[in-house]
Amino acid sequence: MQQAATRVVSIESTDERRNLVANTQILAGLRFDKNLIRSLFREDIMKESVIYQEILQEGLQQRLQQGLQQGLQQGEAVLIIHLLTYKFGLLDPATQQQIQNLPSNRLEELGEALLSFVTMDELVQWLQ
Repeated sequence: MQQAATRVVSIESTDERRNLVANTQILAGLRFDKNLIRSLFREDIMKESVIYQEILQEGLQQRLQQGLQQGLQQGEAVLIIHLLTYKFGLLDPATQQQIQNLPSNRLEELGEALLSFVTMDELVQWLQ
């Protein structure tokens, strides 16, 4: 690993060196301890790499998408709980929690089904 690090760092082309350092660090991470890798390569070079930036961007996009999905799901649950509260009165905490734990597709189904519920028992049956 020391020999590879020495050879990579000696490359004159800045862009080529940065990309090769990043790729070497990624591959070295499959076999070696991160502290060894950090001791052989400057960490700031890795951060400047297009590969590193792409990995960061993909992770950011995934987290953003998950956050948006979670926010929409929570909003759907809150709206359905408000509608059911308006229709039947205050819901018990266990029923509210059941609704909040439903996946998005089930919340949509409940949103349509609640229009035909006449009694609270129908809601309880639907949730089961």
